[in-house]
Order: sequence, then structure tokens, then C-alpha cells
Amino acid sequence: MKNRFEDWIIHEDDHTLAIAKPPGIASLDERTGDAPSIIRMAKQYNPELQLCHRIDKETSGILLMAKRPEIYREIAMAFEDRQVEKVYHAVVDGAVNFQEHVVDLNIFVGKAGKVKIAREGKEAVTLFQSLEIFEHFTLMECMPVTGRMHQIRIHLASQNAPISADTLYGGKMPYLSQIKRKFSMGKEKEETPMINRFALHAYSLFLKTENILLDLKAEYPKDFDVFLRLIRKYDR
Repeated sequence: MKNRFEDWIIHEDDHTLAIAKPPGIASLDERTGDAPSIIRMAKQYNPELQLCHRIDKETSGILLMAKRPEIYREIAMAFEDRQVEKVYHAVVDGAVNFQEHVVDLNIFVGKAGKVKIAREGKEAVTLFQSLEIFEHFTLMECMPVTGRMHQIRIHLASQNAPISADTLYGGKMPYLSQIKRKFSMGKEKEETPMINRFALHAYSLFLKTENILLDLKAEYPKDFDVFLRLIRKYDR
């Protein structure tokens, strides 16, 4: 994994900057420890940068930043007015055939950050489309209409299609031995999962406002790409 902020930049103009965030780095500073964060690295690159949204620490993909307060406000209004089109790709457990499948279930965030589906929660809507269906897994396109915490993860779990390796919401750690015939390991070796974090990637972002036109895509990071290649090879 490339460790320099400059290596992650996929777009930069006078108004905005976008990166392909690697998995395992938090968007904002965490309360404990001194681990690196995207916002801290961004400020070292350009002190004026502000994060326009955030994605989970383990999620990879597009993160958009503004270079000036007025641009930040313009983008924030676009997010609020649901004018930003975001597409995520996820690998989910099971052979799941979703065709323009809409999940409209309110999400409640408790005091300890525990997220659950609840009537008293805030409105949350996600559109799902199966892209590739395998024997034990599915590559899923996820389009959140709203932007609630853990929205895609909990909405998929509610449909019995949890994201692979998302153990918080019922996903299972995926092992090659589950899908590869005649799989063998050396003696006294412990098998490692095909991916070590939940398989969710912020794939694309489209935004059009008075001053900004963005149509961005972020390639899969190595761990997600390798996981998908293994599935395509052995889980047909």
C-alpha cells in the first residue's frame, strides 16, 4: 500500500481535491492513540483542505475535500439536497440476485455508536443492484440516497446479504478453502482470510453544482481486487 497522501490523489483542481482512501485509515482523528488520519495528512499537504464527507476506517475509495470555505459550503448543500450521486461496490455473502432493489429502513444510532434498524431512527434509503453472482458470493452495487452511519452495511445485513468479513453485522470471514477444490495447506499453518476487512469500496462520485462538476472513479485497492479475482477464478 502506498503511504504518501500525494500518491492517493485521483483529482485536483482550483476548488477541490479527491483521493482514493486506502482501507485501515480513519477519515478523522480517532479519540485514542496517535494513528494517522486522512484529515491530518490532508492538512499537511494543504492546510486549507476540509473533508466534505467521510467513510468508515475499513472502507476504501473516494473521499472529497474542498479547498475554500465557500466551496465546502456549496458541496455541503449538495450533499444535504441529495445532489451527490455515490456508488459503492461490496462483496456480500451468498448468491444474491437484487435487481433495482430498494431498502427503505430507518437507522437509529445509539449513545455508544451502536447502529440498528428502528422505526424511531432517521430515514435511510439505499438502492442495490447485483453486478456478478457467484456460488457463495455476490459483487453488489450500492447507491445510498441518504448518508447515515453504517447505512450500506446494516441495510445489506437486513436483507440477509451481509458484506463479507463484516463480522459486526453478520458477515463471515471468507476463506479460499470454502471455494477452491482440493485446497491444501502446509502442516501447522493457519489459513488466512481472502480479505481482512469488510469488503466495501467507495467506487464513484458524481456532483454538479454552480461551480463544480465532478465525475470520479476510484480503482479497487489491492486487497479488494485480489479477493474478487479469487472469487471469479474459483467460485463460478
